[in-house]
Amino acid sequence: MKKYFQIIALLLFSISTQAQDKKAKDLLNQVTSIVRSYDNIVIDFKYTLNNTKENINQNSKGNVTMKGNQYVLNFMGVTKIFDGKKSYTIVPEDEEVTISTVNENDDSAITPSKMLTFFNSGYKCSMDILQDVKGRKIQYVKLVPNNAKDPRKEILLGIDVQTKHIYNLIETGKKGTKTTLTVNSFKTNQPLSKNQFTFVASKYPNYYINKLD
Repeated sequence: MKKYFQIIALLLFSISTQAQDKKAKDLLNQVTSIVRSYDNIVIDFKYTLNNTKENINQNSKGNVTMKGNQYVLNFMGVTKIFDGKKSYTIVPEDEEVTISTVNENDDSAITPSKMLTFFNSGYKCSMDILQDVKGRKIQYVKLVPNNAKDPRKEILLGIDVQTKHIYNLIETGKKGTKTTLTVNSFKTNQPLSKNQFTFVASKYPNYYINKLD
């Protein structure tokens, strides 16, 4: 009889887990659908990196403007422009511009636009806590990489229940490093310049141009 109840309990737990996984997947699909519905997205964000064992605590701010697969990213003093074919990394400190070709079909190519939809494959997802953050309901979804060799232990993706926009992303590494990206401002369908994603070489007359292709 005891074994019978254990089997029933295990079955109920399995059904509950599958239901939670479906809720998480449905929520992520809503986020993806909404992100792809915008003509463009402009985000201001805060990035923190912590590792207690190594006594590391870093904080940075940045912003990114995205339209389709094109983007302009400003982060840690570096500007990166992707015009849909080539990537331009501008480093004022070194007075250098690195130009390279990016294959958008390459799954290993990390771009800002993919950061808003990366969770669509390669992870086991489940619902986590619902948290009140300054009057906003933030639902967390736990993502665990399917690849055992992935250096990340898990990722918590915070989603605004009302807007379905990503509020933050908390990544925990297997070696104790925790990185958090928090969205301070999320604007959509903004008026952008026609040359928003165009690299203009004349703006950097004394820069060394490093062409990798």
